[in-house]
Amino acid sequence: MTEPPPSVDSELATRLRLAVGRLARRIRLATNDIPPLQLSALATLDKHGPLRSGELAAREAVTAPTMTRVLSSLAERGLVIREPDPTDARSVRVSLSPAGVETLARIRSERTALLGARVARLSDEQRAAIVAALPALESLVEED
Repeated sequence: MTEPPPSVDSELATRLRLAVGRLARRIRLATNDIPPLQLSALATLDKHGPLRSGELAAREAVTAPTMTRVLSSLAERGLVIREPDPTDARSVRVSLSPAGVETLARIRSERTALLGARVARLSDEQRAAIVAALPALESLVEED
């Protein structure tokens, strides 16, 4: 287990981890009609466009068999389209179907509305604190 560097307040890191984790869980549970890995795969396809299954598995940090099961479930629901890869006849590229685009937009909208309702309950000072903290929070999620 990695300990925070001495310059980082351990209590701050713990409180942030708990708050962010609990908030993310509440948001996820409110719109749980698609399992997290399936939703993440949809979001990755939305961001990066059509991908081979192996490329998608690598981006999601899962094994190829796991991604095959994820894509099978998404295809059964009509959320992705599988098409032959134009550059490699042995491969298939996966992309979002119109229903996948719509489902992803709906879930994002529902989650934004849920979070918006929670933010609306905060005081003006608390909202200002969140606005001030956003650049720091956003930098925490940037890729290394």
